[in-house]
Amino acid sequence: MTDTPLPSWPAAAPLDPVRRLRALAAGVRGARVTTREIPAPCAAVEPLLADIDGELALLIPDMRRLKLTRAEGDRVEAVARSRFGMDARFRGVRRPGWLWLQSRFVLIGIAAAPSETTPGHTVVAFTGGVRVPGRAALVPVGVGRAGRTVLGRLDARLTARG
Repeated sequence: MTDTPLPSWPAAAPLDPVRRLRALAAGVRGARVTTREIPAPCAAVEPLLADIDGELALLIPDMRRLKLTRAEGDRVEAVARSRFGMDARFRGVRRPGWLWLQSRFVLIGIAAAPSETTPGHTVVAFTGGVRVPGRAALVPVGVGRAGRTVLGRLDARLTARG
């Protein structure tokens, strides 16, 4: 009997940002992922998603203000004020085509990847909502509507920029 080496474990295929967002959201009860194909290249979409102080705050329906307070590598911290007057401190990760922010009560995830079917277009995905403290869950009320609003606003802003 001879020892034969075991085959190496297959390498996992890398996930694009939209697939990564779907995978993370799958682990959050109540999360809904809304996607939309936007007729703009990923290079035009990604800077808007990364602009925490400017564009991002304009996209999210319940935000009155969102301010980046710290960025170290891909780790970020931000503070927000909702249109209802509540404050939140977020921590998260910002990478090209990817933003995941969490506070004690709020989750925001947004991702972009080139469309696999339409050259020059970008698929953007959004999830977010009010978190249940101490649990991996979102209050499911309005999550889908908020996602459609965010992606509609993003599409409109890109169209206006021409």
